[in-house]
Amino acid sequence: MQNPTSPLNLCVFGHPSANPGEVATALGASVGTQATGDISCALFVVNPNTGIDQATIDQWQSFDEFLTPRMIVVTQLDGNNADFDDAVMLANRVFDQIATPYLVLHDDDGSPRALISLSDMVITDYSTTPPTKNPCEPEHETLVQEFRDEYLELVTSMGEGAFAAGVLFPAIPLVMEKGIGLDVIKKYLAELN
Repeated sequence: MQNPTSPLNLCVFGHPSANPGEVATALGASVGTQATGDISCALFVVNPNTGIDQATIDQWQSFDEFLTPRMIVVTQLDGNNADFDDAVMLANRVFDQIATPYLVLHDDDGSPRALISLSDMVITDYSTTPPTKNPCEPEHETLVQEFRDEYLELVTSMGEGAFAAGVLFPAIPLVMEKGIGLDVIKKYLAELN
């Protein structure tokens, strides 16, 4: 299904436990079943609690021949023992090399609260309405420096426009109830217009 306000043909793939239907609805996309050359972007939803099933891996690989832009959307991060980093490590093993432009920051109770951008070190706090952006504090900078270096090296080596060219695969955390990450996904999709 193509969104009438966007020329993009977006399809969401993934195991039902990752809620591909909910993500598709939020983005004006359809739930995909197979790779075709007319898909503008394939979004692969991953539930870190259940992993990535073989059918999803096969769907990912079937897009290789089309050089379709793809992104990983990590859902189900609120509660349980869900971990964004674990989902990214798994995606690196079963998909391709994944870029992590954002990391999740948690509240004292362990629930996701904010994202830190590894490109500019700005924290977007989703506990406020609207979300607020602030520069990160020195202790955050120290904690994420290794991840930042790795991310910047990857995007520099891939070059500008690598996502739209279908060779850079960002992983984005998404907590629908709090709006965490939806803006980031839309920002990436805007690169395809």
